[in-house]
Amino acid sequence: MFSLSVLLVSYLQMSQQIQKTTANGKGMLLNPRLVPVSGTLNVVMNQNVTLSCRTDSGSPPVRYTLFKHDQKVATVNSTNLTPGFFKLTISSASDMGGYKCKAEDNSSSGGKYSNSLTFSLLEPISKPLLSSPTSQAKKGQNVTLSCLSENGSLPITYIFFKERQTISPPVKMQKREAAVIFRLINSSSDFGTYKCKAENSFRNNTKYSNSFNFTLAEETNHSQPLIISLGLILLLLIIGLALAIHFFVIPSYKAKKFKSTRTSTGLPLTMNAEDSENYVIYAEIDPVKPEEEYVNFSAVRREDETGENPKL
Repeated sequence: MFSLSVLLVSYLQMSQQIQKTTANGKGMLLNPRLVPVSGTLNVVMNQNVTLSCRTDSGSPPVRYTLFKHDQKVATVNSTNLTPGFFKLTISSASDMGGYKCKAEDNSSSGGKYSNSLTFSLLEPISKPLLSSPTSQAKKGQNVTLSCLSENGSLPITYIFFKERQTISPPVKMQKREAAVIFRLINSSSDFGTYKCKAENSFRNNTKYSNSFNFTLAEETNHSQPLIISLGLILLLLIIGLALAIHFFVIPSYKAKKFKSTRTSTGLPLTMNAEDSENYVIYAEIDPVKPEEEYVNFSAVRREDETGENPKL
């Protein structure tokens, strides 16, 4: 009977202790959870954010300490198991993370650390550039279109249009690379105006590219090279004819003309054209007869460069 009474008293004391512990929120300290109050890790530059650090079990009061890359940022105290809040301003790339918080209570556990948290910076995208390696195409030709935004947080989704009609499914790029599609030019309507648009996670940030048009490439005229070749041949013939006249026809004509003059003036018939250049023809005029009638002719050789009269 005594033993039963002792067991009953022990049970009542244990029940009271459990109730007291539950009421005070006491228990083994658990690892806290670090989460953004807004529910998203996507932020923009100069944005204010709030982080919540909370443990579900421990012996109040609880002290919460926020760290960034093992550097202490701030500390808050909680009289019970309510979370601790930390307000931050994202003003540079170094403010992205990684963050951790540490929870410490009155126990001798030494504290527990939370998960790591890192923000993603959202940048508005710039106007994309739509381009192609060629602006001229023929019917039946495959062409390439590229769309790229130089700035903006990744990933970026690109969509291509012709006029107002979508011509490709969305192309999601995880890297800073251009989205590329291939287009077959089937008819004249395919030479219309093309555009692309780019968008990312930044709210209300969709940008459209420049317009791009393909033009019909002119067919190659095969007769044009033939005309150019004939023109070159004709030009060469004219140049050859001019050289022949200068070096052969004109000297031959001068030689014949001089031979005729030499015969009429009594110069030696054996004198060649080169020697004839060294002679001066003199005429003796009879004062009684008219000046038009010449009586005697003689040829006197010009002095050479040394000043001496060579022999005839």
